[in-house]
Parts: sequence; structure tokens; C-alpha cells
Amino acid sequence: MRPEDVYELVNAADPRISPDGTRVAFTVTTIDKDESEYRSAIWIARVDGSEEPSPFTAGEKRDSQPRWSPDGRWLAFVSNRGGEEKKAPANLYVIPAQGGEPRRLTDLKESVESIAWSPDSTRIAFASRVRDEAYDEEDDRKRKPRRFTRVFHKLDSVGWTGDRRTHVFVVGVDGADEPAQVTSGDFEHGAPAWTADSTQLVFNALRDENWDTTLLNRLYVVDAGGGEPRAITGEDASYEQPTPSPDGTRMAVRWEPEDGTYPHHSQLGVMNLDGGGLKLLTQSLDRQTAPYPDYREPLWDGDRLLFTLEDHGNVHLYAVPADGSSEPELLLGGERQITGFDYRDGTLAYVAGTHTAMRELFIGDTQVTNVGKAFTEGRQLQEPERFTARSQDGYEVDGWIVRPADFDPGKRYPTLLTIHGGPFTQYGTGFFDEVQVYSGGGYAVLFSNPRGGSGYTEEHGRAIRGPLGDAGPGWGTRDYEDVMAVVDAALEQYDFIDPERLGVLGGSYGGYMTSWIIGHTNRFKAAVSERAVNNLLSMFGSSDLFWIFERQFGGPYWENVEAYLERSPSTYAQQIETPVLVLHSENDLRCNIEQGEHLFTLLRLLGKEVEMVRFPAESHELSRSGSPLHRVIRFETILDWFDRHLK
Repeated sequence: MRPEDVYELVNAADPRISPDGTRVAFTVTTIDKDESEYRSAIWIARVDGSEEPSPFTAGEKRDSQPRWSPDGRWLAFVSNRGGEEKKAPANLYVIPAQGGEPRRLTDLKESVESIAWSPDSTRIAFASRVRDEAYDEEDDRKRKPRRFTRVFHKLDSVGWTGDRRTHVFVVGVDGADEPAQVTSGDFEHGAPAWTADSTQLVFNALRDENWDTTLLNRLYVVDAGGGEPRAITGEDASYEQPTPSPDGTRMAVRWEPEDGTYPHHSQLGVMNLDGGGLKLLTQSLDRQTAPYPDYREPLWDGDRLLFTLEDHGNVHLYAVPADGSSEPELLLGGERQITGFDYRDGTLAYVAGTHTAMRELFIGDTQVTNVGKAFTEGRQLQEPERFTARSQDGYEVDGWIVRPADFDPGKRYPTLLTIHGGPFTQYGTGFFDEVQVYSGGGYAVLFSNPRGGSGYTEEHGRAIRGPLGDAGPGWGTRDYEDVMAVVDAALEQYDFIDPERLGVLGGSYGGYMTSWIIGHTNRFKAAVSERAVNNLLSMFGSSDLFWIFERQFGGPYWENVEAYLERSPSTYAQQIETPVLVLHSENDLRCNIEQGEHLFTLLRLLGKEVEMVRFPAESHELSRSGSPLHRVIRFETILDWFDRHLK
């Protein structure tokens, strides 16, 4: 794979089975190279395989979130069609289930999110941001200043949120009336769900007096016609994705304890509609049941619930009885990542991908789409090989190696170690453009799941808490030992790795680890520290959310400034001898660009070999969902840097 191949990436997603069980609606996303824009269309596949899957909407912009009405008459979706500007908001549409002209139900200035049909098929609930009237002034020189009273006032890839809170709306499918705003106030509201009788909405929200500092997610109930939301959960835990059962007797939820520490596994539970009688169903699995970034709400199937979880780099599908009468059952396993699913009357539809295959739609055991065939068959993609490394204390760590394209067993190759972000995420067994591009550039590639990440036990995820109090050793300890052990194990097992030509790179927390590593060892000959955390003190205040990491560190920085500095990579800038490329996005609100500037300035003043590349108009998500043109340039920049220093 070459950098420019980014333009050819294509994936299926978000399958939904029609009420009569005959069809599956799903999305297919492609890239418009000329416009450097993403396009997505709604597709339809026949469950019986009688017809080839085909587009249901034109997909000239971005059509997404296909949702069948319970009576089967309509298919709702959101789309940013109809606007000339590139960042036009996505509004809500309905189209007859058999096809026809879409009808627009909303005309909002902010995008529609999280749509949900009422069980009686007459209304649709959704979430959308509500902007302050000052946004109507397009000339920033005349715009009124923003005034914020809450620390949670910005969000990466979203922008300012302190004057654009998310609220719940309801609109009739006949389009006779404007959408009715059901919630109000300086609060943030999650995806709405309907009760079985179509009279009330249930949603998670941040509505406490100090919600912006505690971030406690409660569940609320409100009449669909409006009124004061009523909290039905307490302070012991946060709740998300409430999903009432079709018979109206119970509600599935995602649950996470609120004990002042992080991380914890998200658990699946069932409770009464009044918020009482919670029973957790997934604790025995000791795995994260909210795979980042792709997971849907719990899915009711009679008296059981379907859900996905992370496991050793994979994402698998499970079912569990809603009464907890037996242990969760694995439905779909294997070396793959399941990123979307639906189930109805014995028919299972899901989207899955592997290391060398795009995400495709499956119905039962049959793959029904080949949207990625042209991409995968036209390129030399390498199958990563899984191996096990043993860390300094004997802990076993999953690692993978990708051989270079056109591999010659008689040669030795420069090798790149790439480190995932988070840290509470995992590298997985789905298609990963990063490793394929570096392999195509002539490099062997190593990646792994060190402690601190998800996909394993909760103890694994909490292993690098600290360094304050008795929380644990902190970042740059067990995780550092683990990734170094992966390099050592690879050198022992694969003689084609050239130990004198090693490079290291990572983004976000992976950028932290990259900066940390080159401050503690000189074994790597070049590094790319991307959208990194370099100084924990300034990160605490400049990031949209980093202040919540005090739950992982064991306390806020003012309790022990020295400990925060001791765990900051920039503290060790004087020890860095490795040439470093600092790569950052100028609109990154998660790891503010000041983090990159901080490291670049330090190293330049110290006379080190350092360069900085800044991407305009990009957020923290540059490498995953940024401008396709910028994604290509990013790959070219990284390969050029390593080519200069390792080849």
C-alpha cells in the first residue's frame, strides 16, 4: 500500500435489518479524491441473496444512520445533502421503504445525531447541538465574545461546546411540524431511546450542578412532549445507552463504577424502568464491552442481549440472558473485528474486517458484499504475524510483526515500532492502513498491546495508574518495559530485522510513549512523535478532557507537581539524542498543539535534530478521519523522515 492509496479505501458499516426480515440497510463509505472529501451512501442487501447488494441513496454527500420504522414503511437517515458549503450540517430524512424521493424532516444549523424511531412509527427522536445566536454573525471581528462558566466547554473534532450544548428533539414523521426541543439548559444530553408505549424518552445526560467537573452520567426520563427530565440513577456509577425492552418491562444499560479512579471496564446490565433492580451481566468476562470506537447500544433478542467486546486485539460478538441465569455466550469469534451488527428473528447481519480485508457485510455465515475487493486484490497487503513477548517482570504481551512488501528472506530490513494511543484502547486485527503503508515503504513493522490498554483484563488496563499516592507506577513504567520487550522478542525471533535501523512512532498517548522512549534509550535511530502528550502540567489545562486523567494518575497535579514533571517526557529532553519529527494538527483540542511546540522548542534550543510539521484545519483525528489529502501528505512525510534516517 502506498500513501496515495488512501483515496481508494472503502468500508461497509452500520447494518440494520428491516422489520419483515427480508432486507439489510447499511452504509458504504468512499473517498472523493478530487474534493478530498468522504462520501457515504445507504445500500440495501437482500437477506435471501436473490439480488446483489446495491445503493439505495445516491451518496453524493454523506448519508448515514439508516433506521427502519417499526412498521416497515419508512427508512430514516441523516445526510448533509442540499448544502453547498463543505461543512453543511447533516439533517434528518425519511424515504419510503421501497424507494422513492427522500423527504427532509429537519432544517437545523447543527447536525442530527443518534436517531431513534418511536415504537408506533409516528415520530423520531434525535440529539443535536443548539448553537448560541452569536454564531449567526459570520464575521469573527464583529462576533460577541464567548463566555464560559464550565471547564467542559470544548471538544476535539467538535469545537466549542460551551455555547453549543447537545439536546434531545422529537419530530413527527409526517413533517407537519418543526422539531420540538425536549431538553434545555447548560447541560449535555446523550442518545435518546423510547419506552415501549411511545410516551417517554430515556437518555443519559450530564445535568448535575457540577456535571462538568464530575462527569457523572445519570439516566433521565422525560415525556416525549417535553417537561422536566427526572433522574432515575444515583451517584455510584455512570450509565449510558439505555435501551428499553420491547415488552416495556426492563431496560438494558452500559454501566461503569464511579469510584474516582480510571480505567474500568464498561459492563452490560439490566434494570427496571424506574432505575432500580440493576443486575450486571458481563463481569465474569473481565473484558471491555464498549469497543472503541465502534459499538452500538445493547440489542434485545427476546430474553437475551447481544453485544460486542474487545479481546486480545479482536472484537467479538456475545449474547447473554437478560436475567443473568447463565454466563455470556460467544456467538462470533476468530481473528477479526466486528464493528456493527443487527439481529432479527434468527437472522444475524454484521460487518467485520481483518488485517488484510476491508469491512464487509455478512449475513449469517455468508459474506454478501465485496466493496473492498478492488482495493485488496490490487495491492500487496501483508498479513501481520502474532507473537508473544515476555516483559521484564515476566508478564506476557501480545505483539505483531508485518513483513515488508516484496519481502526477501536473505535481507535485513529497517523496522518501525508503532504504539497505540489511549492508553485504554487496543491495536486490533482489523485492517490498519498505517502498518500496510509502512510495509509498502520497505519497512518491517512492530505493534503490540502493552499494559495500560484495553482488550484484556481490567488489571491489565489499570497497571500503569499513578504515580500519585498508591495508585501505581504511572505512565512510562510497565508500558515502557512491555514495548521494549516486544522489540527484544522480535529481534530474537525474526532475523530479517536490522537492529541498527530501528524507528519508533506513535500518536496521542503513543506520541507520549515515543517521546518518553527516546528520552530513556538511544536504540532507535529516528522517531516521529505525533499529536503527543509531552508535558503533563500544561496538558492538564490546555486539553479538552485531560484534566479527568487525574483519576488515572491518582490525583490532580497541584497535589504533587514533581510527580507530574517526573512522568513528563519533556523533562528528559536533554537526554534525547534521537532525531525527532514532531507532527501535530493545529486544531487539535485533545492534545493541544502547544504540546508539540513545547517539545520542538526545547529540542531546538538544546541543539538537537528536530523538525516540526503542522497540519492546518485538522483535529486530533487527522490520521483516521482527517482530510484525505492531508492523510496522504502525512504518510509521505513520515516515510520521508524514516527514509532519510534509516535507509
